[in-house]
Amino acid sequence: MNRLVDLPPAHVDLTCASAARRASRRAAGVLAMGALVAACAVPVSSAVAREGVEVGKESGFTRLVPAEQVEAAAQQQYGQMVQDARNQRALLPDNHPQVMRLRAIAKRIIPFSLPWNRRAGQWQWQVVVLQSKELNAFCMPGGKIAFYTGILDQLQLTDDEVAMVMGHEIAHALREHARERMGKGAATRLGANLISGLLGLGSVGDSLLNMGGQLLTLKFSREDESEADLVGMELAARAGYDPRAGVSLWRKMSSASKGAPPQWMSTHPAGSTRITEIEQNLTKVLPLYQRAPKPDVRYDAPAKTGAYLGQPLPLGLWGRGPVRLGSAE
Repeated sequence: MNRLVDLPPAHVDLTCASAARRASRRAAGVLAMGALVAACAVPVSSAVAREGVEVGKESGFTRLVPAEQVEAAAQQQYGQMVQDARNQRALLPDNHPQVMRLRAIAKRIIPFSLPWNRRAGQWQWQVVVLQSKELNAFCMPGGKIAFYTGILDQLQLTDDEVAMVMGHEIAHALREHARERMGKGAATRLGANLISGLLGLGSVGDSLLNMGGQLLTLKFSREDESEADLVGMELAARAGYDPRAGVSLWRKMSSASKGAPPQWMSTHPAGSTRITEIEQNLTKVLPLYQRAPKPDVRYDAPAKTGAYLGQPLPLGLWGRGPVRLGSAE
């Protein structure tokens, strides 16, 4: 019988103090406790001399939508999605090797999420695997993670590559990209209505404004994806997974996504662009990986996780667009 398993904060030990104690003990003092606590004490965007990747400040658009509202909506939709998958017998059971594999990797990554988002310490983290041939994975606001069997099967992901995918998706949630998009959408609708009314542009003006708003959204979405690549790479490295796997991952994704639209019309950067950015930032995270305790257990890529459904599962906002790995919609 399928059962949804929570990964509560206490279970994965998300507090800064406990993360510092564990990191200091397991890394034999190489990862200084003081540095980790300092990183936990201030937002990443304002940290001074911080080791790791560099990203911009959090978007002001997030202030237009309460975090609690976004996380509550995500929890409700995630629960409905899991129930629908269970009803369709498309939810892999808790004792499935790939479910156990993903949860083991998540438990290593999650403790390093708190410096990127203070709210992550209160999130009720969950991980499920859904049977679908799509190359997809996502993490909803509030730490609700899902992988499709397609991305595991077709790409034959190694543990390091899984960690890169998972880190990338967790980074979307930590950096609140969904909340940011909601805020931008609200601001764009308000601004378009005001401009159309003031200038008397009518429906033609509305169409032009909608097109401009779409292109603006695409630009920001690509930036979000690049940011998630970098933050995810750091999360994986700190958890003991080789960040160089990002290169092999996106080579696989590029090969599987041949025939995609041009980069400027995509919500994702081209695979070659992502690989270049990853390679340019490897020197910032390789020392973190080299010092990090490595996983005691390594898992095999799946030969096949199970039969596929004929139709993809409905995921609404969270499984489409910018949070969809490798898509070009």
